[in-house]
Amino acid sequence: MTDTLDTGTVADGNSRNPVAPAGTRTADDVVTPELVARLTRAVVSSGGSADSHAPFTGRKLAGLPISTPEDVATAFARAREAQRAWAAEPVRRRAAVLLRFHDLVLARQSEILDLIQLETGKARLHAHEEIQAVAVVARHYGLAASAYLRPKGHTGVLPVLTKVTELRKPRGVIGHIAPWNYPLELSAGDALPAFVAGNAVVMKPDTQTALTVLWARELLVEAGLPEALWQVVLGEGPVVGPAVVGHADYVSFTGSTRTGREVAQGAAARLVGATLELGGKNAMLVLRDADLDKAAAGAVRGCFSSAGQLCMAIERLYVHSSIADAFLRRFAARTKALRLGTALAYGTDMGSLVSAKQLETVTRHVDEAVAKGATVVAGGRARPDVGPLFYEPTILDGVEPPMALCAEETFGPVVSVYRFDDEDEAVRLANSSPYGLNASVWTRDGRRGRAVAARVDAGTVNVNEAYGAGYASVGAPMGGMGDSGLGRRHGAEGILKYTEAQTVAHQRIMPLGPAFGLDDEQYARVLTGGLRLLKAIRLR
Repeated sequence: MTDTLDTGTVADGNSRNPVAPAGTRTADDVVTPELVARLTRAVVSSGGSADSHAPFTGRKLAGLPISTPEDVATAFARAREAQRAWAAEPVRRRAAVLLRFHDLVLARQSEILDLIQLETGKARLHAHEEIQAVAVVARHYGLAASAYLRPKGHTGVLPVLTKVTELRKPRGVIGHIAPWNYPLELSAGDALPAFVAGNAVVMKPDTQTALTVLWARELLVEAGLPEALWQVVLGEGPVVGPAVVGHADYVSFTGSTRTGREVAQGAAARLVGATLELGGKNAMLVLRDADLDKAAAGAVRGCFSSAGQLCMAIERLYVHSSIADAFLRRFAARTKALRLGTALAYGTDMGSLVSAKQLETVTRHVDEAVAKGATVVAGGRARPDVGPLFYEPTILDGVEPPMALCAEETFGPVVSVYRFDDEDEAVRLANSSPYGLNASVWTRDGRRGRAVAARVDAGTVNVNEAYGAGYASVGAPMGGMGDSGLGRRHGAEGILKYTEAQTVAHQRIMPLGPAFGLDDEQYARVLTGGLRLLKAIRLR
């Protein structure tokens, strides 16, 4: 968008977001009975069903089998049997599956883009973020897994005489609970490093987005993954979720902080590890010297991608007082120009919320803030003329405690704008939340931006980008601080967490005890001298 958007006053309560042209294809063209039957054969279920619905229309999308706790036990038994043979395969053969999957996802992306849009209500470009993310993860671990997992030598207690090797053994069967908001990336993207590390996976995706997950499983099997290695169970979280945690050798969970605490307690009770990627109330800092047009465009991406339904989304926007009005004019103009729509095609800027529950939360947060004195700069209304769950991208000014919007995660297309006078205040405000998942800093001075970023308490901080730079750089870890979770995905930790470290120490020639005629006192003197020498030569 050009500078011509920097016109008019900041607030314009009568402005409505435009609507993109409707597409010619519908859910009936994509989600056929044959597709549903084929994909759902992979669900471990002894009976019962539940329906998913299309956010764009509210109509039923698919009938899906649901699982019982007994079905979960069956899934884990099948996965354990398959895992033993898979773990015996060389890493390079396991990694080759990921590289073939990478190519298949890119070649057949139109299929999965349709499913993601229909199940989540996203605009197509935002659905494509999931293609990008999964392809990057598949490539990274497909090429780097051997280096991450190979035996590593370490300096022994007695150099030369003590040979130490660190081995990495798969944990076994990973219990994975995946959310609805990024159904491809947060299912397959998190499972790929578990598979290449030699594990099996039992996954409980959200029922609303189960078809996306089942499509990914089918494609990974086509790429060479043994079919029994990825088991899928469906059902209500309070019923199926504890059963998954109760059988898993390690738990991977992405979801709300409240549920994450329950998952952590269940895993701790069994002394199994867990990774928890939880909520966020993420901050964006626009410093005095920021390029306002680039920052405004970045704020649109950060606040309204996937209609704000991503844990990394910006919900608190802090702008230096000297540029706040000029920035807000640009940001508001871009926000009001966003096109809403339901087309299964590119050309829509923002899609729908996923459920009536999300719409209720967004509406409640905005209405309460306005009733208590906040000003609507853009949006602030539902758009049932577009679809039953659409809500305009919304900017609010004057949000203050105790408004719920000030501190609670909204998980929708809503951002509050605040002003600061110096960088110390900006950092203090950014760190005032119990969450610490993602943050963004905008400045023309890269060194300054990185220095400010290092002071922000968040697992990833992007300079001159909203969230994509940090998240998609998969060689580096990604995760949350504080109430935003435990552990990391991506990088070394993203694969090594799915393994157990084993140290093999081979002692040669001289035992770790008196030998060669030395008595206890003489042995102690020799060891004391040796320890001093090792420090002197700085041997680690």
